[in-house]
Amino acid sequence: MQHHPRRAAIAAGILLTAAVGTTIPASASTSASASTSAQAEAASRQTPATPLVVNARWGGHCSHDRIVIDVRGTMPPVTVKPVRELRYDGTGAKVPLAGKYFLEIKLSPAAAHNEAGRSVYQGPKLLKIHLPKLKGLALTGDFEGTVTFGAAFHTKPTYKAFKLHSPERFVVDISHTNRCR
Repeated sequence: MQHHPRRAAIAAGILLTAAVGTTIPASASTSASASTSAQAEAASRQTPATPLVVNARWGGHCSHDRIVIDVRGTMPPVTVKPVRELRYDGTGAKVPLAGKYFLEIKLSPAAAHNEAGRSVYQGPKLLKIHLPKLKGLALTGDFEGTVTFGAAFHTKPTYKAFKLHSPERFVVDISHTNRCR
């Protein structure tokens, strides 16, 4: 399902113009229509109809490792679940990350590409990481309205996941013993 924000903005402008045109003279209606369409088009460029996943990053802290996924637009629903192995969406090929335990992070509906099909994602595609718990991170899918990541661990992860706003981002904290004491 593709969303067409420009068409939606134009349609909204036409409907608004029709409603305004019944109470305002034709000369005033034309300028109202142009400014309403321009405002709607500008708003559609700022907030994409489909949330865009633009980056993923990680960091080590005293008591946890952290994964952060940056999103442009409204944060979509996200699921985090343990899986036996990581597979690339679409192909089903195994993701080459070493680990015994894995987490799958799915954002849907979301995309890591724009309407023209060009990637907007600027984070790692596949990366080995040397943190106390987190050992690898991979973008495993940008397929059929779902963006998927996989994280690898040598030991079973204990984690909490939450959303942060302004800017929109999804966070997974993987706890470990405090190394700063």
